[in-house]
Amino acid sequence: MTAADLQIQPIASAGKSRRGPVRRLQVVVVGAGFGGLAVVRGLKGRKIDITVVDKQNHHLFQPLLYQVATAALSPADIAAPIRTILKDQDNVHVVLDEVVAVDAEDRVVWLASGRSLTYDALVLATGARHSYFGNDAWGVHAPGIKTIDDATRVRRTVLLAMEHAETFRQARGALRDEYLTFIVIGGGPTGVEMAGAIAELTRHAAAMDFHYITPRCVRIILIEASARLLAALPDALGREARRALEQLGVEVRLNGRVTDIDATGVTVGDQRIEAATILWAAGVKASNAGLWLGATTDRAGRVEVEADLTLPGRPEIFVIGDTAAVKDRRGRMIPGIAPAAKQQGTFVARALRRYRPHRRARRPFRYRHFGSLATIGRHKAVIDLGWIHLTGSLGWWFWSTAHLYFLVGFRSRLLVGMTWLWNYVTFERGARLITGIDDGVDPPAANHAALVKGQAAP
Repeated sequence: MTAADLQIQPIASAGKSRRGPVRRLQVVVVGAGFGGLAVVRGLKGRKIDITVVDKQNHHLFQPLLYQVATAALSPADIAAPIRTILKDQDNVHVVLDEVVAVDAEDRVVWLASGRSLTYDALVLATGARHSYFGNDAWGVHAPGIKTIDDATRVRRTVLLAMEHAETFRQARGALRDEYLTFIVIGGGPTGVEMAGAIAELTRHAAAMDFHYITPRCVRIILIEASARLLAALPDALGREARRALEQLGVEVRLNGRVTDIDATGVTVGDQRIEAATILWAAGVKASNAGLWLGATTDRAGRVEVEADLTLPGRPEIFVIGDTAAVKDRRGRMIPGIAPAAKQQGTFVARALRRYRPHRRARRPFRYRHFGSLATIGRHKAVIDLGWIHLTGSLGWWFWSTAHLYFLVGFRSRLLVGMTWLWNYVTFERGARLITGIDDGVDPPAANHAALVKGQAAP
């Protein structure tokens, strides 16, 4: 069977002119994250046929995934079906599948199902995944959060740990201490926000439901390999974040190099810390797009692109978002954040509206950095807008408003806003549901025998 036999047909027929049929531009967009959606929306109403390929059927607001993982929000609050988001664009066809290869010479994208897509222009916006720096086996014991499945798994892990601690309330020594020890590895925005959210969950909301769990018996440790938190922000904001975390009872360990992770704990240098719950927020690497293209990549696997976000020698292939290694005018790497991906997507949409085969003379992409921000907990956030720094309550309100603005759709903004208001007034976390416990991957339950260490189960 040939590629032509499996090829997905164009979604619209060619138009006509006085000179005869005019073939519409065929654009394939791989990935429906912030960058990919920005491309598609920027082509609304144009005589361009777009095929969107994603292995998930939903667009996800990743900056708030940690709130799903800590039971502050439900998955549906921060995700929406791709088809629903794009339902008013007649020139879009959505394909639920996964890309496994790209034939740049013949302009064909191969999918896991065996089907293929031909294109005139290709946009790769495939995002990033966890990086364990060559220690991939750690992922079994220290999950990170990049998808809804990741977030619900982490939520299950955290809530099960508290359930087991309540069950083993009469146990002495290491067993109960391990259930109530939570380790977060990585002092970037995700790690800081995760540690703060776990502190609020275990020290406030959980205290309302568990009779034998108090703030004194919960231990939360944030481990960062460098000498400061939030390296992308000014040093003063990193110190403020550390102070806010410590006020919540989080132990911040800087210059802590993790050398081993297993089912019952973490080794930092020569020190062993026993814990049932270990979460990873220390690093990411790009998708396999660089391998598909046979392109030059940086250490994180990001594809090195031209100033107009195209693959060198391939003006019809655009690479954006976390998949691309893009530098600003000062030679600094553009951060892998939602606003950057959206700006790149908007730029590519403009380029495609003026697209001509083999045309390279495009303006370079110019990134505008509007600020960096991280929240630590209730009334605690750090904001760097360049010309001004915000902290405390003012920073927290700014952070909340900014995240509501970037959510996709009025419904999501309304639901998240109302949920945050309810949580703020009542200290409740309404998404404390343990789900998926029959999938065979339930730490710390799956590691129970190792944690008990010979003690008899109740």
